[in-house]
Amino acid sequence: NAEDVESKRVHAAGLVIRDLPILPSNFRMSQRLDAYLKAENVVAIAGLDTRKLTRVLREKGAQAGCIVTAAAGETLNAEAAVAQARAFPGLAGMDLAKVVSVTERYEWKQGEWALEGGYTDRADGRFHVVAYDFGVKYNILRMLAERGCRLTVVPAQTPASEVFALKPDGVFLSNGPGDPEPCDYAIDAIREIVASRTPTFGICLGHQLLALASGAKTMKMSTGHHGANHPVKDLDTGKVLITSQNHGFAVDPATMPANLRVTHVSLFDGTNQGIARTDVPAFSFQGHPEASPGPHDVAYLFDRFIGLMEAAK
Repeated sequence: NAEDVESKRVHAAGLVIRDLPILPSNFRMSQRLDAYLKAENVVAIAGLDTRKLTRVLREKGAQAGCIVTAAAGETLNAEAAVAQARAFPGLAGMDLAKVVSVTERYEWKQGEWALEGGYTDRADGRFHVVAYDFGVKYNILRMLAERGCRLTVVPAQTPASEVFALKPDGVFLSNGPGDPEPCDYAIDAIREIVASRTPTFGICLGHQLLALASGAKTMKMSTGHHGANHPVKDLDTGKVLITSQNHGFAVDPATMPANLRVTHVSLFDGTNQGIARTDVPAFSFQGHPEASPGPHDVAYLFDRFIGLMEAAK
């Protein structure tokens, strides 16, 4: 259904599922999955043992794959498919943020969804936030708008000078796909923004970009984090939080400079999940506090961002 859409279009190259629902029954459903995939031009395959595939990926790490079809009467060329999969260079060194980003800035005015009434209208807000779109999920924007933010969403390659011209109370760095290290345009802009002491909050790719702009390094994970049940520990409070995760790169804590501190760690593998600058009002989180889908245990980070902007007013 259109209410659950999290981006202007589907960015996934393909979909692998165990079963294709033929008779959907959810009361909010407006279109069958197969029709939706066709409309969005997404290649998909069903009938696979996805649990076995999950075990392979968990034991051997991320693998290259290829979904192919053959016309009626033709034979699948398995060798060509394997060759095509093996030719995939991998995500390391791949800048996808500028590929999925919007090309023109726009204003966001939609708040969170409610069962009765749908989405709220949040046209006015106390704080003006410039949100970088590196592949932003709409529910992030909704949660910021619900907390009194008037949002201007800008393309990934927007320089810091254009952000300053918009006179923001805070800057948000969105999630997104690909390797953060090639995103020099974003790293340079973030470095200028945080140096100006503008309150800054990053999620997922935005978290990694803030770390890079602060002098740390990132690393490719053998098995990334994907799912809505990842336990994370908040080192400031000692609380364990269940989070939604979707990333294949992580911040390397061994490379963090003195002005960065670790705020959250994964209880699955000990990888970094959050950082905060000690010299400027900037922090970030690796997982997805906005969930959609998933738990909202880490939604308090949005309130922390609001607090930074209030303190800076």
